[in-house]
Amino acid sequence: VQLQASGGGLVQAGGSLRLSCEASGRIFRLNSMGWFRQAPGNQRELVATISSGGRINYTDSVKGRFTISRDNAKNRVYLQMNSLKPEDTAVYYCNADLSQLPLSPSRPYWGQGTQVTVSS
Repeated sequence: VQLQASGGGLVQAGGSLRLSCEASGRIFRLNSMGWFRQAPGNQRELVATISSGGRINYTDSVKGRFTISRDNAKNRVYLQMNSLKPEDTAVYYCNADLSQLPLSPSRPYWGQGTQVTVSS
């Protein structure tokens, strides 16, 4: 299984970016998908998650600014980031909880990370 993330970059404060991530490989059931981020010197933190049924969870600092969505047919998850702030600067990681076989338990998989830099 691979998670391929894209869409990071450099943007000025107040700007927008859209991250995309596609899960590929042997996938039997794709459960939750989401985005985490890690800034230098900080621990990796949850940004947003979305279940297979569409239930969404955001960390408080991005509520009202970020929108997570997914395309179940394409095994993709998106993160639309608006009104970006310098404190949003981090490496953003795609995450997916999935099982590869009918009787196997699910486990988390991680993408390679994409850098988001917001200048003031």
